[in-house]
Amino acid sequence: MTGHGPRTPGAASGPSPSVPAGAERTAAEARRTLAEAERTAAEARRTLAEAEHAAAEAARYAKVTVRELTEVADLAAVSRLLRSVWRSEPGNGPVPSELLRAMTVAGNYVSGAFDGDGGELLGACFGFFGAPAHGSLHSHITGVLPAGLGRGLGLALKLHQRAWALRRGADTISWTFDPLVCRNAHFNLAKLGARPVRYVPDFYGPLHDGINGAGATDRLLVDWDLTGAAGPGGRAPVDAAALRARGAVPALSAGADGRPVTGADDGPVLLVAVPPDIEELRRTAPELGRAWRPAVREVLGGLMAEGAEVTGFDRTGWYVVERKRDS
Repeated sequence: MTGHGPRTPGAASGPSPSVPAGAERTAAEARRTLAEAERTAAEARRTLAEAEHAAAEAARYAKVTVRELTEVADLAAVSRLLRSVWRSEPGNGPVPSELLRAMTVAGNYVSGAFDGDGGELLGACFGFFGAPAHGSLHSHITGVLPAGLGRGLGLALKLHQRAWALRRGADTISWTFDPLVCRNAHFNLAKLGARPVRYVPDFYGPLHDGINGAGATDRLLVDWDLTGAAGPGGRAPVDAAALRARGAVPALSAGADGRPVTGADDGPVLLVAVPPDIEELRRTAPELGRAWRPAVREVLGGLMAEGAEVTGFDRTGWYVVERKRDS
């Protein structure tokens, strides 16, 4: 009797079954997709860690504690602070406390910057989510009391907002600002690296407060990329004088009397001036201050409507605008 040794249970007696080529490809694609998802998640964790560190450092530099606010008393304090900053008429503040309360319950953002480890409320910021769902946060208003100016509170608030938004899956924050306010243009475009996407004439209509007066509320709408190279500090400093030496053309400048003067607009790189301090000009020379609104609307708004891009801002008061090159 010929012995064959013990049989191994389950051993195949014929050729091994082959895996269909389509199934192998599907499995390989699944592995690649998983690996890409893991890389994306790791990058998101690194970005969030960097954002939280930057926010903490900015708060430490400004000597404030920045925290999210949800309680009624804190939200009432925010409403009073914003009313004070905007010098609003009684009962007509920028954001009522009951709206802030509703917004926070719905998962939106209100923060406050407190002196030291929790002293006086010196600044506040309010934003809400927009479309696509939770993909972008719109930052409606940020205000700092005079006692908090010059300390970097604005940066501390915005970096706290950035980290908060990233934790919730948003990758952009949008907001608007008055293109005539030089210091805000420099902060938003140069320091934060936000990108202007649209010039909007009379965005709010008349506001009748101590800052805006009764004039048109033209605004620049900007997008802030929270994850890419255009994040905080992402824009190189702009030197308008050097750009002029290389051929940039002033499309709007200030004349000897301080009034806006329209120039040529036929170059690939254009410069658009705004007054160094429009708020002071509105107080001391209201007619001259009013002259800048239609001039900037016509020149800067007109260029952006044509598809030109604002690529920087010189803190001396110049927007840098570049026309798209023909492909």
